[in-house]
Amino acid sequence: MTEQPVIEVKGLTKRFGDRTVVDHFDIVVPKGAIYGFLGPNGSGKTTTIRMLCGLLLPDAGEGRCLGFDVRRESGRIKAEVGYMTQKFSLYEDLTIRENLDFVARMYRVKERRKRVDEALEGLGLADRAGQLAGTLSGGWKQRLALAACLIHDPKLLLLDEPTAGVDPKARRDFWDEIRRLSKAGVTVLVSTHYMDEAIQCDFITYIAYGHKLIDGRASEIPAMVGLTTWRAEGPNLVAIEEQLHGKPGVAQVARFGSGLHVSGTDALSLAATVAEFQAQAGQVWTRVPAGLEEAFIYLMAGAQDNFSRDVA
Repeated sequence: MTEQPVIEVKGLTKRFGDRTVVDHFDIVVPKGAIYGFLGPNGSGKTTTIRMLCGLLLPDAGEGRCLGFDVRRESGRIKAEVGYMTQKFSLYEDLTIRENLDFVARMYRVKERRKRVDEALEGLGLADRAGQLAGTLSGGWKQRLALAACLIHDPKLLLLDEPTAGVDPKARRDFWDEIRRLSKAGVTVLVSTHYMDEAIQCDFITYIAYGHKLIDGRASEIPAMVGLTTWRAEGPNLVAIEEQLHGKPGVAQVARFGSGLHVSGTDALSLAATVAEFQAQAGQVWTRVPAGLEEAFIYLMAGAQDNFSRDVA
């Protein structure tokens, strides 16, 4: 028997006044998956996450999260979900231990003190247990926030840009923990702007200005978009970039490290354009697999922003 998805919603819609922030959004998240939620600021990611965990009531749409109706059973969803917000939201004038103990009380965790001790040890916080949360660096605040999310052993983690503003090592340590939790059967939905994090997800959804653009397995997204990509390396790349715009088959040109990635969905036309530039010499052209970042840039270029200002 096929296991039921942890999240399955259809037509999820949210309006604020005359502005539709999330417009008929669908998603299916299997148990134990790490599901990446990508999109620019103001695209409705945070609003969608809040509807999924019962903090916001949808204006339209239906579905279930953890087997509970997202419209009628929000209280039961909240009890089973760990939600980590973009901004650190614990008490800065309490110590690490006091914050975790407070959250454990809120969830009526059994054997509370033991569970707090386990959380401190599990995320390397034990040596800092008496430190005030407000004095922690971004990386340590991130660990504390994750520990608070996990204190009641949730079945689903909703992480809203959890690694924004932390150093690369803290990000790497965080993702090591996410993979460990996924292997233990915890389902994770995480919004991120970082492509190196996106490639660690099992599935990805791109959302732009309230609309889902595409979703699927992370490894399959570039092929679903249908991009062909060539990489140019060598001198005068700035001049080459300017010349490429508007050429047949060229949908986008983007700098990647020391090279230039030229992509399009018409492989034959793009190859003909590349051949013209190869004949000029000076650069080395190589066909390379299109990646998630090329796919993201291409999808966003075709998305229309209907808002005059960002909405979370």
